[in-house]
Amino acid sequence: MTVLYNDPADFAEDQFAGFLDLYSDRLRGVPGGAVAHRSETPQVAVVVGGGSGHYPAFCGIVGPGFATGAVVGNVFTSPSAAQVYSVAKASDQGKGVILTFGNYAGDNMNFGIAAERLRKEGIDTRIVVVTDDIASSPNESERRGIAGDFTVFKALGAAAASGLDKDEVERIGRAANAATRTFGVAFSGCTMPGATEPLFTVPEQHMGVGLGIHGEPGIRDQPLMTADQLARLLVTDLLASAPARRSSRVAVILNGLGTTKYEELFLVWKTVAPLLRDAGLEIVEPEVGELVTSLDMGGLSLTLMWLDKELEHMWKADTYTPAYRKQTAPLTGLRPAVGDVTAGEAHDDAPTPNAAALPVAQLVLDGLGVLARTMHDNELELGRIDAVAGDGDHGRGMVKGADAALAAAQSAQAATAGPSWTLRKAGQAWAAAAGGTSGVLWGAGLESAGAALDDQAATFGRGELAAALHAFSTAITDLGRATPGDKTLVDALLPFVDSFDLSLMSGTDPAEAWSAAATAATAAAEATAALTPKLGRARPLAEKSVGTPDAGATSFSMIVRALEALSPATERTQP
Repeated sequence: MTVLYNDPADFAEDQFAGFLDLYSDRLRGVPGGAVAHRSETPQVAVVVGGGSGHYPAFCGIVGPGFATGAVVGNVFTSPSAAQVYSVAKASDQGKGVILTFGNYAGDNMNFGIAAERLRKEGIDTRIVVVTDDIASSPNESERRGIAGDFTVFKALGAAAASGLDKDEVERIGRAANAATRTFGVAFSGCTMPGATEPLFTVPEQHMGVGLGIHGEPGIRDQPLMTADQLARLLVTDLLASAPARRSSRVAVILNGLGTTKYEELFLVWKTVAPLLRDAGLEIVEPEVGELVTSLDMGGLSLTLMWLDKELEHMWKADTYTPAYRKQTAPLTGLRPAVGDVTAGEAHDDAPTPNAAALPVAQLVLDGLGVLARTMHDNELELGRIDAVAGDGDHGRGMVKGADAALAAAQSAQAATAGPSWTLRKAGQAWAAAAGGTSGVLWGAGLESAGAALDDQAATFGRGELAAALHAFSTAITDLGRATPGDKTLVDALLPFVDSFDLSLMSGTDPAEAWSAAATAATAAAEATAALTPKLGRARPLAEKSVGTPDAGATSFSMIVRALEALSPATERTQP
């Protein structure tokens, strides 16, 4: 929800005052909106506008190469005719005015009234209405204007900046609108300043398909999709609604509506881009980000503008505004690097192991499979524990690392590698995929355990197992610098290793020794609940952590407990 405000009734005015102060070097406030500082050469004035709550639309795109002025209404409310008149009058440079806005009843009336008043005063005023939302009507003239505002406004602004007269600027704006289509979905409603409930709701684990930028009704609610599935829906429906006259080159906007942030948009774009290319379209300078928002609304939209040479020139033209800047010159001298850069060990081959090593390598692979399944089963719980005083990513990080390690081990086994090679590759993959502290520690631990083994050995027994465990433990303590009592993985790791060593020295079967050590590790992990963290991200919130066990110690205890299911023979000797 919108959390920060003074008097909710003054939200639009208050935030706009801050905006005007921030960008006073390039624009000025007038009653009803903002007007760009003028260049030496007069041009047709392009005045955009609508309600507040959609930033960077509309005031954020005032500047060279884009809008001359922006009318700023109350939140989600059409500006008044007086406000439109005021901004247009201040924007006029003697070359005529183009008023442009989304197709909403209030905007049509108020901009229309202002246009008539301006014309009576001798200011030639034209209107270009944006109608890009394919979900709102099968009739193009009845459609709403949503994120396609941006492509139409950009074409108009670039045409005016290039010195064209008002007839040509209007023509290009209408051509841009005819060539633009948008389709969007919402995951959650937006909340007005001071309100306690959103303007609309979407059922849990569903999305509203075809909603407008204020939550106007869409086509339907349907179950939430994966990013790939959503990308296919957006692309399929837009291509089915393509204009009759179209080219194979498109300007593309993947637009976030407020709380669907950049990483999620990048994820959708990963599928959108190849789908468009597979459809025979060439993508021209795409934009992925928040360009036409709706306060804190969760959702996104996809916009396509089919380009002819003229529209492409306008789309690619330079512009410099508070929220959007495009400059061609800095990119003209850039060239992609020649050749591929790959990791040094990407194509190295596994050495041929002794035959006695192969069953041990299979045991390693089986163990990594158990580890990965255990982390998947406990991902949410580990994240919950970690979130008490940390960042809540431990479960996800362990899953990513375990999956990468398992995949690397499977590749090694396909090449009939030994246990040393398999563990080293698994550790490298874990560290590369997981990141974070746990990724570094587990990656280093597995790689060191592998280095302690010899794939050419004829015998694998108690000594080799103990050596691998010690190497795993030493790598983690040396790298992490943690000691018992710091409330880390080490609090469960060292009791496990100590218990296992004592059991082996007393002649206990390795499987029984492992079980006893796993019990010790589990008890030690549980005991970390009483500790205060001295290292890591939980340290600044140390008191909050008391009462909750350490996530790293807990995940380790889960893993060694699950590995009890594997029962290696005491000694594996070459026949």
